[in-house]
Amino acid sequence: MIMEHIVNYIEENKQRFLDELFELIRIPSISSIADHKPDMVKTADKLKEMLLAAGAEKAEVMPSAGNPVVYAEKIIDPSKPTVLVYGHYDVMPVDPIDLWKSPPFEPEIRDGIIYARGADDDKGQSFMHIKAFELMINTGTLPCNVKFMIEGEEEIGSPSLGDFCDKHKELLKSDVILVSDTGMIAPDVPTITTGLRGLSYWEVEVTGPSRDLHSGLFGGAVANPINILAKMIASMTDENNKITIPGFYEDVIEVSDEERKLLNKAPFDENEYKNALSIKELHGEKGYTSIERTGIRPSFDVCGIWGGYTGEGAKTVLPSKAYAKISSRLVPNQNHEKIAQLFKNHFEKIAPACVDVKVNMLHGGQGYVCPIDLPAYKAAEKAYMDVFDKKPIPVRSGGSIPIISTFEEKLGTKSLLMGFGLESDAIHSPNENYPLEQFYNGIKTIPLFYKYFAEII
Repeated sequence: MIMEHIVNYIEENKQRFLDELFELIRIPSISSIADHKPDMVKTADKLKEMLLAAGAEKAEVMPSAGNPVVYAEKIIDPSKPTVLVYGHYDVMPVDPIDLWKSPPFEPEIRDGIIYARGADDDKGQSFMHIKAFELMINTGTLPCNVKFMIEGEEEIGSPSLGDFCDKHKELLKSDVILVSDTGMIAPDVPTITTGLRGLSYWEVEVTGPSRDLHSGLFGGAVANPINILAKMIASMTDENNKITIPGFYEDVIEVSDEERKLLNKAPFDENEYKNALSIKELHGEKGYTSIERTGIRPSFDVCGIWGGYTGEGAKTVLPSKAYAKISSRLVPNQNHEKIAQLFKNHFEKIAPACVDVKVNMLHGGQGYVCPIDLPAYKAAEKAYMDVFDKKPIPVRSGGSIPIISTFEEKLGTKSLLMGFGLESDAIHSPNENYPLEQFYNGIKTIPLFYKYFAEII
């Protein structure tokens, strides 16, 4: 009977759901760009309005050291279990803008897919929870207490949320934290993310001469910071694509052969994967499969590099400075602060005397593992079974949500990662998208999770 209520409610309200989601998406809430600070407040206010309309008995925009946090709740009975829904309303920058096929903050549906920044990450997925909550309220099927905490700084590492959790520990008390900021292996393969990699992120600055120089008059006699930076970065991995920072692998726990076999049972078509990305070959640490490389092994990547003249035409310049933004994804047992310091020490040590190097540690977070014997996991498993008619596959994601491990540390509560995004959703990239089918299937599955969680716990 509950499934009938769910399906009917979604069918009757489909267009309204999309209209409301598009209102949210149209606000360019880019947390990493200071000029968008007013948009962060505007988005938070809109979420408060939406949560109250959905049936929350209390909703407020609460201050933090950075962008505001939206908190809401519906307490039906203090003796019943409580679910805390976490999401984020900030989004990534849209550059390069010329690669977008439609304006990033003007959502457009093409072939049953929403195209817009935030369509999936995380406005679309967070909004599923608001609509699932509304559905349960309006059909009289809400079986437990619900709290919402939606922040505006996840894309910059959630720097203010740890202190917010410390300050409001009692307010945020719950039996499980429910998150949809991850994905599924495929549209017909339900997936529960049981592990996240940690993250360390730096910006480096390499300085040579005191000013930009003529590359003809000085080239060959004065070190070029861009050349030096490129060589230093190249030295960070060896011929087997293993990271060369001394002590980097010290805390990495080698996953057993048995668990590696289980991980590799997840559906994965290498040719399809390559074709989807328009690449000829895969690349990574020797001795591991692609699934293992992105789930149980750390990685090292340059996220941006610049310096010198990058405008139209030619300018023969030997630049004074070169810069790079660098990240490392870490496996759960690695401490992000330790790794951040190891990189800084090593990168500064290997710098030749002809340049000065500065390493600025921007942000980071710990990895996370969710046991599959949690009551919440079992409830999610049953919910996915009802909607997709197959048991979900537990996976370890290559991505990072730094605040998830902080929740466990600060609030003492485990998080359940019920994501509905797909690899093809192009989150963080131009033409981010979210299939309508995934959006509606999320709204179908979430109320069933509540039902089974209230019965199991």
